[in-house]
Amino acid sequence: MLFSREMENLFVVLGTVQALVGLYLVYGAVKWLGYARRRGATDPGFYAPRTAVLCPCKGIEPGLERNLTALCEFDYQNYEVFFVLALESDPAAAIAKRVAAQSKAKAHVLFAGTSQERGEKVNNLSFAVQQIPEEFEILVFADSDGRPGRSWLRRLAGPLNDSRIGATTTMRWLIVNTNDFPTLLLAAWNAPIITMLGDNTAKNFCWGGGTAIRKVVFEQIGVLEEWQHSVSDDYSMTIALQRAGRPIVFLPECITASYVQTDLAGLMEFTNRQILITRIYSPKMWTGAAVTHLLFCATILLGFAVTLANLFAGRPSFNLAALTSLPLLLAAIRGAIRVTIVQEMLPALKQQIQQQAWVQLVLVAGIPFLYLANFIYSLVTRTIRWRGVRYELISPQQTRILGR
Repeated sequence: MLFSREMENLFVVLGTVQALVGLYLVYGAVKWLGYARRRGATDPGFYAPRTAVLCPCKGIEPGLERNLTALCEFDYQNYEVFFVLALESDPAAAIAKRVAAQSKAKAHVLFAGTSQERGEKVNNLSFAVQQIPEEFEILVFADSDGRPGRSWLRRLAGPLNDSRIGATTTMRWLIVNTNDFPTLLLAAWNAPIITMLGDNTAKNFCWGGGTAIRKVVFEQIGVLEEWQHSVSDDYSMTIALQRAGRPIVFLPECITASYVQTDLAGLMEFTNRQILITRIYSPKMWTGAAVTHLLFCATILLGFAVTLANLFAGRPSFNLAALTSLPLLLAAIRGAIRVTIVQEMLPALKQQIQQQAWVQLVLVAGIPFLYLANFIYSLVTRTIRWRGVRYELISPQQTRILGR
């Protein structure tokens, strides 16, 4: 049955659809490239009100001290940094204190304690926001595993001069520290997310490692209330902004480098967590992505099967092989476009990005299958592990802490 004419015809239909979808996505990637270049050429202006940069920390990660130091070196005069941890016994506390003591910008280290009602990162941020003096006008959220450039803060905050904007956001680009296969897969897995954001502010979402928002808007839309029982700081902020009809502007010029190193367990923990959080907090996005990856993977597998069947039977198979390969080729083209623009947005890291570009071209064929495994995982559990803490995600407004 698998090698019947009907299965071959089914593959031709699915393969043609995937090719058309792939062409449309390449067209979208080219438009995204144009948007990114226009944004990259935009002057952020002189808007620079007093700004608080909030960075939650937990545990030791690759390059932690250098990452935290980068947050204290922006070419922005009127800002202070707030490193916030749950407990003073955290291994990252000593590093955060040392960086804060040596910082040219004013920097603080806060300890939020733990909570049984929400995620540790969300609890840290909630505590920090409530400690910030009233005179701060802008809140900027950063992650301890990111290493932004000197102009990052000025570019991220500048567009908020337009009071119609709800928030500005960006996305990470993973740079591998080692050539371990799980680390390479993680970099390739993360890359497509960057092109999910673009010029359509209604479809954009906040990324917790790089989001800026006016403090008055943060309070008006009720982010603290949305965080009350949440495990996801960025999705919950996105929900609050969308509910208030506030646009989220994506700034590719603020793309943040993040240096990574992981093993297979870390790869699956990270990717499964991201997809499960998406299922709980953005079910429409999850459903669309799940169906898209399922059809892609089914088409590629069926294509290989009918191609090999025809080859072994002595029947013409070149056309089937070509149709199987076309969606993979189009995915590689999209990967090349992403690499092109990231090199332009991160000129200081151009050589490293070029050296690792093959990851986005060669491993792209296997990434949809990893995504599919993540989607299946998210169907059978609501439990994640995040920096040593296990959570059960009951709903966007309800989180259960299962253990530390």
